[in-house]
Amino acid sequence: MAVFFGRDTQKADGRINAVPGLARDEGIAQDEAAMLLTRPANQKLIGSEEIKKATEILTKYKDGKANLEKRIVDDELWWELRHWEAIGGTQPDPQTSPKPTSAWLFNSILNKHADAMDNYPEPIVLPREQSDEQSAKTLSEILPVVLESNGYDQTYSDGWWEKLKHGTAAYGVFWNSEKENGLGDIDIRGIDLLKIFWEPGITDIQKSRNLFIVELVDDDLLDEQYPEHKGHLRGNAIEVKRYNYDDTVDVSGKSLVVDWYYKVKAPSGKTILHYVKFVGDTLLFASQNEPAYRDVGFYEHGLYPVVLDVMFPEKGTPVGFGYVAICRDPQLYIDKLSANILENAMMGTKRRYFASTSTAINKSQFLDWNEPIVDVEGEISDARLKEIVSNPLDSIYVNVLQMKIEEMKDTSANRDVNSGGSTSGVTAASAIAALQEAGNKASRDMIATSYRAHVQIGKLCTELMRQFYDETRSFRITGEMGEYRFIDFNNAAIQDQQIGVDSAGNMLYRRPVFDLKIVAQKKNPFSRMEQNERAKELYGLGFFNPERAQEALPALEMMDFEGIDKVREQISQGQTLLNICQQMQAQMAEMAAMIQALTGMGTVKDAPEKRSTSSGRADASGTSTGKDTVAAQAMQAHTPMTDYGARLAKRSSPNMDFASDAANPR
Repeated sequence: MAVFFGRDTQKADGRINAVPGLARDEGIAQDEAAMLLTRPANQKLIGSEEIKKATEILTKYKDGKANLEKRIVDDELWWELRHWEAIGGTQPDPQTSPKPTSAWLFNSILNKHADAMDNYPEPIVLPREQSDEQSAKTLSEILPVVLESNGYDQTYSDGWWEKLKHGTAAYGVFWNSEKENGLGDIDIRGIDLLKIFWEPGITDIQKSRNLFIVELVDDDLLDEQYPEHKGHLRGNAIEVKRYNYDDTVDVSGKSLVVDWYYKVKAPSGKTILHYVKFVGDTLLFASQNEPAYRDVGFYEHGLYPVVLDVMFPEKGTPVGFGYVAICRDPQLYIDKLSANILENAMMGTKRRYFASTSTAINKSQFLDWNEPIVDVEGEISDARLKEIVSNPLDSIYVNVLQMKIEEMKDTSANRDVNSGGSTSGVTAASAIAALQEAGNKASRDMIATSYRAHVQIGKLCTELMRQFYDETRSFRITGEMGEYRFIDFNNAAIQDQQIGVDSAGNMLYRRPVFDLKIVAQKKNPFSRMEQNERAKELYGLGFFNPERAQEALPALEMMDFEGIDKVREQISQGQTLLNICQQMQAQMAEMAAMIQALTGMGTVKDAPEKRSTSSGRADASGTSTGKDTVAAQAMQAHTPMTDYGARLAKRSSPNMDFASDAANPR
């Protein structure tokens, strides 16, 4: 049976239709396709030869990113304020000369990380067709729950540290069959850049021919998890670069587990992703050897389960560089200048003397300030003992140091106002908030880039739900006011759906497709303060007065701020409510006039209501005008009639049952 959108996985005769190692942009010749279609389904495609070849490819990929690995290790030393060690190769001795380690670079990264955490992402799923609207709404509610169950706030925080330090945060979106007591669920985790390898020269990781993720695992744990290979799971395919740890890390009892992902093309042209796990030369799993995965791949979405969030991109590589790379130079000279200034200050504060060799001075007494008397033989004069005078540095060198500090602030876009400070003359909270908002352009750009990466993470999560959420699961959804409810969800509504057959009688399928939008779940206090100030300003201008809604709505059309749609809706509702009240007042006035015409009583002039002259709405004759007239008529209509008025109204009402003889002449 033919496949549309790749849902049906196996042909009726059990043949396979893909071959490993095929170029991503090539098709399959007819003779090769014929061989593939006649290959038995139980034939193993991945064996020891393929593992050997994969190890060679992995070694080549590692050699291609050697410079990147060295930079990452050095960046980590700069982040740990150990940059003197990175420069000189050893930890400096403060006894020989001052080696200050100021934290200007550290503070810049810290502030950028705080900006990122103030704008924690929240995915919103949008449908492309109206029939998928309910599914998109459900996905928008359960995706944050899935992220929360993965501890994604911590993963997001760790990823931003990596992005700011090294220029790239790597996220892995996998399916973990052991989660939820064996039911399986999505597993989102951060990946160390030293443990992931791609094809050198590519800029999009999805275009790499192969992708490797490695991890050191204890040998005894491997023997316990794979008892059939006990004693054979030893060896390291490559030597993984390691950081300069403070602790002593022993890796002698560990072996390197390699996760190998690669893409192939089926004869139909669809890209298929396959997965292999091996240790040394021992194969643990190969999806292409399993009939269930052979034609659809390990992940049916056909993408590498890795998303890279890049800070500053580079040509010829899918990763970038971070703030350590661009700020290490000013940080270096800040510390070097500080070292020289401190050394001069120490020389000036520590007295030293020239002493003649003929001067017999008791040095131990001379150096001990607790000794009140110092023994000296012979005459004491300036010619025999003279203080060494060190000239202080000129203030220009302190100015140069301050210039380098200002350069660091400008380079890292971390001015004083971004840290909560203010320039001279600016004291108003609203002015400081405005300056901070204007100075956060760099942070907003970085966060927007991160949101684009999180769109890809959300799409991978949606595709894993489509593939693996066969069983119904229950999710607790928390509302805005803290209330919660439970919804049940499975992949039935987002699976490929049959829509008919083509002219050849092959079944056609429709796949629900969704778009993702990332919004900030949290806002920093300055953004909230700015919104509060804006709300008070709109209130003071009368925007929320229903009588001025006709003026406020066009003004809002020319504005743009977060939550403007909700404000526009509230003003429109107020205008609608005012119109309803005015219509009801008019109806009540008509009813009052009808009652007056029928009863002859209840006029506004006769109403015993006494109005306050302070209102400015009653005239000298006691009658009311405008809205007071309508209100008085409405109140008069609801005033109970006296007994005399009731009897008079009863006699005045015509009796339709009475037979009159007025038409009969006498």
